[in-house]
Amino acid sequence: VVDHRFVRVAAGASSGMSVAIFDAGGDYGAVIVSGSNLTLGHADIASASDVVGQTAVLLLQNEVPEAGNIAAARAVKARGGRVVLNAAPARELSEELIALVDILVVNEIEAEFLAGTAVVETLDGAAQAARLLADLYPVAIVTAGGEGVACCDQTGEAFALPAVPVKVASTHGAGDEFVGALAAGLARGQTMRAAVTAANAASALLVSTPEAERDGI
Repeated sequence: VVDHRFVRVAAGASSGMSVAIFDAGGDYGAVIVSGSNLTLGHADIASASDVVGQTAVLLLQNEVPEAGNIAAARAVKARGGRVVLNAAPARELSEELIALVDILVVNEIEAEFLAGTAVVETLDGAAQAARLLADLYPVAIVTAGGEGVACCDQTGEAFALPAVPVKVASTHGAGDEFVGALAAGLARGQTMRAAVTAANAASALLVSTPEAERDGI
């Protein structure tokens, strides 16, 4: 069930949208038209403060202004919740936001941008990027597409999981599936390893399912 109590119409702005562009191998890029996404701000978060403050795990991404992310993160952290940032699309992040993030999730491109690493094309490369990013974030998770996913925290504890072998129908939505499953697992009280493992499996199920058949998963 989707709670739509705080959905509003932004005057003078169209709905935000993202158009996927696929290559022959099934990988994709996206053309993003932000539209009303760029109108989200502190006032929107304040109007929903009671609900936001009850959140155990807050999932943020970069398609809205950073001010809105900061306001939401503050509200959740003030009541003991955790903040997951899927830093997509890649952009510079303020020290203020970085300090509020408990778990960073990025793909290869975003990891290269934020960590300043060489190309992250292998699981070892993802693990190296995760270690670098864990200098700034309590937990850093780097997804590497068909290679798998790597996780590292600030204590130095790290693990890497190979991708679940499947026949790929479409990679569209794999990142969203991963972070959604991760946040849901953490909210249910799973350990980090268990939540990452479940998210890795959920992404594999998604990419192996034709888009027209995904409503049931």
